[in-house]
Amino acid sequence: MLSIELKAQIQGAYSRFLEAKQLKPRYGQRLMIAEVTKVLGTIQADEEGRRSGDPAVVAVEAGTGTGKTVAYSISAIPTAKAAGKRLVIATATVALQEQIVHKDLPDLMRNSGLSFSFALAKGRGRYLCLSRLDLLMQEGQAQNATAQLFQEEGFVIDVDERSQKLYTTMIERLAGNRWDGDRDSWPEALEDADWARLTTDHSQCTGRHCPNFQQCAFYRAREGMTKVDVIVTNHDMVLADLALGGGAVLPDPRDTLYVFDEGHHLPDKAIGHFAHFTRLRSTADWLAQIDKNLTKLLAQHPLPGELGRLIEGVPELARDLRAQQQFMFSACEQVADFRAGEDMEGRERPRHRFVGGVVPGHLVELGIELKKGFAKLADLFTRIAELLKQAMDGEGSSGIASHQAEEWYPLFGSLLTRAQGNWDLWLAFTAEDAEDSPPMARWLTLAESGALFDIEVNASPILAAETLRRNLWNVAYGALVTSATLTALNSFDRYRMRAGLPKATVTAVVPSPFHHADAGLLRVPDLRADPRDAAAHTAAIVRELPALVEGSRGTLVLFSSRRQMQDVFDGLERDWRRRVLIQGNLSKQETLNKHKARVDEGEPSVLFGLASFAEGVDLPGAYCEHVVIAKIPFAVPDDPVEAALAEWIEARGGNPFMEIAVPDASLRLVQACGRLLRTEQDRGTITLLDRRVVTQRYGKAILNALPPFRREIQ
Repeated sequence: MLSIELKAQIQGAYSRFLEAKQLKPRYGQRLMIAEVTKVLGTIQADEEGRRSGDPAVVAVEAGTGTGKTVAYSISAIPTAKAAGKRLVIATATVALQEQIVHKDLPDLMRNSGLSFSFALAKGRGRYLCLSRLDLLMQEGQAQNATAQLFQEEGFVIDVDERSQKLYTTMIERLAGNRWDGDRDSWPEALEDADWARLTTDHSQCTGRHCPNFQQCAFYRAREGMTKVDVIVTNHDMVLADLALGGGAVLPDPRDTLYVFDEGHHLPDKAIGHFAHFTRLRSTADWLAQIDKNLTKLLAQHPLPGELGRLIEGVPELARDLRAQQQFMFSACEQVADFRAGEDMEGRERPRHRFVGGVVPGHLVELGIELKKGFAKLADLFTRIAELLKQAMDGEGSSGIASHQAEEWYPLFGSLLTRAQGNWDLWLAFTAEDAEDSPPMARWLTLAESGALFDIEVNASPILAAETLRRNLWNVAYGALVTSATLTALNSFDRYRMRAGLPKATVTAVVPSPFHHADAGLLRVPDLRADPRDAAAHTAAIVRELPALVEGSRGTLVLFSSRRQMQDVFDGLERDWRRRVLIQGNLSKQETLNKHKARVDEGEPSVLFGLASFAEGVDLPGAYCEHVVIAKIPFAVPDDPVEAALAEWIEARGGNPFMEIAVPDASLRLVQACGRLLRTEQDRGTITLLDRRVVTQRYGKAILNALPPFRREIQ
C-alpha cells in the first residue's frame, strides 16, 4: 500500500516543478509517474529492509517528448529515500548520462523542492592513473628495466615529444587543481591510443598500496559515491558489478532501486558482457613472449622461496600451451576451410558457425586441454599476485622488496587478465549446453594479424534472459525499465523474451505528447522495384530520390546496408551529390555539425546514414524535415548470435521469421521514424521505399505498429 506521505511528497514535487518551469502537466508524464510509484512505492520489505515477495519490476514505454527523466526521477527519488535505498540510474549512452547529471537532476533540485545528492559513477578506464603518468614521465628520460620485459603488455612506449608535452600539461593542471583526472573533463579531445597509456584496469591497480592512492581520481570518485542518494552510471557498469556478485563497485542490488533508461539496449549489452573470444595466433605469440620474458626475468632476479618457484613454473607451462594453441589453429583452419590471404577488403570477414552451437568432438577435446592449461596459468598468476600483495604490505617471506613488488604487480595483473580471458573462452566453447536452455552460439572468424592471418574463436550466449533474471531482477529491491521503444508490433513479448522479465512485471505504454496525425505524413510510394532485388531497388532510389526530397531543408536518408548507401551515392548526379553528407567520411558528431551548419546557412542538406543514425540522433526543426527509409530494416541474416537464436526457436517448433525477424525489424523502423518529430513544434514527412508493408502478410502488423502519422500509400 502506497503511504499517504509518499504520495503527497511526489504530487507536491511534480506540482512545484511544473509551476516553477511554467509548464502544463503532460498526460503521458503523469501516467508514467503514477505507474512507477504504484510498483516501486508499494514494495513489501522484511525486518532487515530486504524485499519480500515477487520481484518488483515495471517496464514503461514512453515516446519522445514525454519527459521520461523528470517522470521517473520525481517518483523514484522520494520512493528510494523513503525505503532507505539508493537509486541507480543507468543509461546506454554517455550523451544521456551527461544530460541527466549536468542538466536534468540539477534542474529538478532547483525546481521541485526535493532534496537529494547525486554523483556520476564511471569505470576506472575513464580516470587517469597517476602511477602510469609517473612511469611515462620517467620513460621520457630513462626506461624502466622490468617493464622492458613486458613490451607485449603495452608497458613500454616510446614517449615522443608531443606525448611528453601532453603529460607535462596534465601534471601542471593537476598540481594547480585545474583538472580532476577525469578523461571527460579534459578540455581537448584525447586520442584513445594516448589515453590507453594513462589509465589502468582493476587487475593492474595496486589499490591502497599505490603511492598515489590518496590523490587517485578513481578512488576519490568512488568514495564520493558511498554518500549520495542517486548514482548515475551506464548499463555496462551495472552489469560488471553484477558479474562480480553485486555491491562490488555500486551499492548492493538488494538495497538498490534501479532505473534503466534507454532500456531496450540492456539485453544486448548483457549478451556482449558474457560473450568471449580469443585469437589463436596472437595468443600463441603472447605465450612465446611470456616464456622469453620470464626466463630473462629469473636470470636477472633469482628469487628464493615460493614466489621464485611459482614464476619458474610459468615458462614451461606457456611453452606447452603454445604447442596446444598451434594444434587448435590447424584443426580450426581445416574445419572452417579458411584460406590464407583471402581478400577481406570491404566485405565481411569469412566465418564458420557451428550449427546448434555443437562443436566437433576433436575440437572439444583440444579445447578442454586448453581450458585446463589456462586454468593452471591463471592459478599461477593469481598466486603470484597474492604474494606480491603480501610483499607490498611487508608481510610474508617472498624475498622481494615492497617497491619491487609494486613495480611487478601491474605486470602480472595484466598477464592474469589475459590468461583468465582465455580460460573463460575455452570454458564457454567446450561446455555442454543444458537441454532445456538456449545453447551458446559458437563460431570461428578469419582475422588479420599483421602480415599473417589469424583465427578468432568466439562463444556467446544467444539470450541474456536467464542471466538478467538470476543476477538482476530476482535480486534487486526494485527496478524500472524505460525507453521510447520497448514494444515490438504493439506487444512487450519480444522484450520479455530477450530481457527475461519476471512474470509479475507490470508493463505500460504511455502516450507521446506529439500529435502525429497533424505533424507528420507517412508516404509509401511505388518505386516498381522489389527491395529483395538489390540492384533494381538501388537504381530506383537513385532515379526517384532527388524529386522525393525536393523542398526539404534537412533530410535524413537511412539505409540497412553500407553497400546500398554507397551505390546510391555513386549513382547520383555529381551536382546533387554535393548536398549529401555520407556517414563514415567524418566522425558522427562532425557529420551532424556540418549538416546543421549547412541548414543554418539556408542550404539544403541530405544526410546518408546507417543504423547508428536511426537511433539517438537529435535533429529538431529544419535539421530534419524529411526521413527517407530505404527498406524495412531486417537484420543481416549472417549475424552468428541471431542465426543461432533463430535455429533454437525453429528446433522448438517456433517460426523465427515471425518471432524474431519481424518484431526486430518493426522496432528498428519505429526508432527510425522517431528521428522526425523531436519537439512538439516539428513537422515533416517519412517516406518508406519498401512496399512490403502493403504487399506482404506481415507488413500490415509492421505498418500498424508505426506512430499514427497520416498515410499516403500509392
